[in-house]
Amino acid sequence: MANAMNINPTRMELLLLRKRLVLARRGHKLLKDKLDGLMRVFLEVQDDYRAHRREVDAELPQVLKGFVLAEATAPASTTREALDGLRRKLTVTPHTRRVMSVAAPRLEIALDPMAGGYSRLHTSPDLDGAVQGLERVFPKLLKLAELEEMVRLLAAEIARTRRRVNALEHTMIPRMTETAKYIASKLDENERSNTIRLLKIKEQRLIEARS
Repeated sequence: MANAMNINPTRMELLLLRKRLVLARRGHKLLKDKLDGLMRVFLEVQDDYRAHRREVDAELPQVLKGFVLAEATAPASTTREALDGLRRKLTVTPHTRRVMSVAAPRLEIALDPMAGGYSRLHTSPDLDGAVQGLERVFPKLLKLAELEEMVRLLAAEIARTRRRVNALEHTMIPRMTETAKYIASKLDENERSNTIRLLKIKEQRLIEARS
């Protein structure tokens, strides 16, 4: 009985242990269902993340290349002045939403209207394309950040849930089951011993009565 719990073999303890065993099996089923749900959501989010990653990886280098070409084909000071004229205040408001008990991040962005602009007479045409490309790719970058964090959180929750499922399945439930069997066996053994003892006492009294 190496895996049995250290519990006194009494009927009360057996009743309590059986109740705990019922709860443990119910909790195990709920956790298994949760783990299956987490895995489904994780795979969906992972596919979404990969799709966004491919888009960003395809578009962002072209945008950066446009800025490099803009600096190479026009005076650096002119390009910097043009970019200064494009400055806009960005407000990022973080929110959370519950996905399978995981607090998933959601970023809400707000861009103030552009205060000024720049003269296209002295800047490179590559700058126009780079600025437009950045406007297109920036929301995708934020969405990618959301999905990446969500993948990380879901993976951590899956690992925690799997540990709890394994602990119940391979440690707690087997130990409680084995202990319940041990107590039941002990009680049966004690009951047989008491029955034999009572029979012997009865037999002894009968012998004494006849003498």
